[in-house]
Amino acid sequence: MTRVVDLRNYLRVAKPGIVLGNLVSVAGGFFLASRGSINLALLLATVLGISLVVASGCVFNNVIDRDIDGRMQRTRNRVLVQGLMSPQAALAYGTLLGVAGFALLYHATNVLATLIVLLGFIVYVGFYSLYLKRNSVYGTLVGSLSGAAPPLAGYCAVSNHFDLGAVILLLIFSLWQMPHSYAIAIFRLQDYTAAAIPVLPVARGVTAAKRQIVLYVAAFVVAALMLTVGRYTGFNYLAVAAAMGGYWLHMAWSGHKAADDRVWARKLFVFSILIIMALSVMMSVDFNLHPAARGLPHQFGI
Repeated sequence: MTRVVDLRNYLRVAKPGIVLGNLVSVAGGFFLASRGSINLALLLATVLGISLVVASGCVFNNVIDRDIDGRMQRTRNRVLVQGLMSPQAALAYGTLLGVAGFALLYHATNVLATLIVLLGFIVYVGFYSLYLKRNSVYGTLVGSLSGAAPPLAGYCAVSNHFDLGAVILLLIFSLWQMPHSYAIAIFRLQDYTAAAIPVLPVARGVTAAKRQIVLYVAAFVVAALMLTVGRYTGFNYLAVAAAMGGYWLHMAWSGHKAADDRVWARKLFVFSILIIMALSVMMSVDFNLHPAARGLPHQFGI
């Protein structure tokens, strides 16, 4: 029985929910670039490699955040906070996951996709987790770049070029991270305040965060529609992006009149997950076989 509990702790510290959530966006980028011609071996290697690296980043984040996790209601029962695993064991485990993931990506995909995942890992663990999360209101903005790395790497694993489609994906998933994260910070405001994490709602107030949410959602919608404008996706994707994006923007704007900020923010957060999953699915199935000119010179490919 002890062995089973230990194995479950290793699974929990890797945050499987976050790993699985990233796989949807990875698939979206991969299938968008594939345009119906699927290389199953490449797909499996890309999915597994990125999953291992994302899991590694989550383990490192658990080690780094174990002090502030103990101050927050939603994280105080995490494995390292409860002493169910030593930091040394977690670091060794996280390193093993990362090395395996990067090795698989390097040998089975291409250098560009591997570098994108590496940069995302460095931003998340090095810049965001180690410093910016605790010290700057701009931590969320910088951290959003790491959230865009998985779908971008999925796309570049196929295309091996950083073209206009890659730029649009970077914008979509980076911009999405902002209202998604601010919504969490609003309905978990007491937790973030207790842990002294300077997210925007804590550092500058909920009203300021609401204004930023509206702006970021509007920018996200424009970026999402650009996939069809650039002829990377069809009109079915456009219809879903416009309808869901418009509704999300309406929800964001309604926050200025919300009777209960926590209830409003939680609904905004839930819908943020629904819209990014829906768009990831739609870009996977409603791709354009003949996109417009790739938009950026081929020397951006590696």
